[in-house]
Order: sequence, then structure tokens, then C-alpha cells
Amino acid sequence: MHANTFASMPIKPNDCPLVPVFAANVRRRRLELDLSQEELAERAGVHRTYVGMLERCEKNVTIYNIWRLACALDLTASELLIEMK
Repeated sequence: MHANTFASMPIKPNDCPLVPVFAANVRRRRLELDLSQEELAERAGVHRTYVGMLERCEKNVTIYNIWRLACALDLTASELLIEMK
């Protein structure tokens, strides 16, 4: 599919393969740091329900919030977008 095709089509979170990768990486790292969703939200400056929605793949995340969450998790933004095996 050509990139211009996507411009006219709304993309849902479950239609993008990066959404579950990002969600899994946020959750994995949050648990490694023994943080609750609320604690991560506070560190990142986002609402506590937003973290849960991201981890459940219910929301698309902006690049700005990828950076904020990465900083709060002591990672680079790119580390949150790479599938871990």
C-alpha cells in the first residue's frame, strides 16, 4: 500500500504493529523498575489512566509522550519501539 493511501484512512491503535511493541516495552520496563502505573505517570507527567490505556493498546501515543515515557523509564525513545525477544 502506498503511503498516501494511509493519509485518508483513520488508523486505529490495533492496526499499527508498533503499538503492541511499545505497550509491551513500557509494561516490561515499568515492572523491572517496580513502578505502578500511577508512579510511572507521575514521573512522565501524564495522567495515570493514560499509562494503562497505552499498555492495553487502547491509545496511540505521540512522539512527545514516547520521549517523556522513555525518560521516566531511563530508556531511549528508540528502545521503546524495538521488539524485544
